[in-house]
Amino acid sequence: MTKTVGKRIRESRELCGMTQAQLASMVHVTRASVQSWESGLTYPSIDNCVVLAKIFHVSTDYLLARTSSKVLYLDEYAENERALIYDMLAFFDRRHEQAKRENRFKRPGTK
Repeated sequence: MTKTVGKRIRESRELCGMTQAQLASMVHVTRASVQSWESGLTYPSIDNCVVLAKIFHVSTDYLLARTSSKVLYLDEYAENERALIYDMLAFFDRRHEQAKRENRFKRPGTK
């Protein structure tokens, strides 16, 4: 399970566009600690798991690989910011649906 936890931390950090040093600074640990978590050598403390989950806007269950569902928490955002995020998600949902419909009618092997 350690490898999965480390992988989730690394993927979440990279998705946020952060370096290990930047994340370490936000969590108040050393870069070596972050590297150790990501490589699966150690686990973050409970307190650090909570901080990481807040930084990445995910549940601690997701971060600790207890669930495969990624839930994004937007509670700390203002209402207008959440509305913008929902609008962006709806935009991408429409694009994905359109792409699926268009691909359904293509012959195999065509671009």
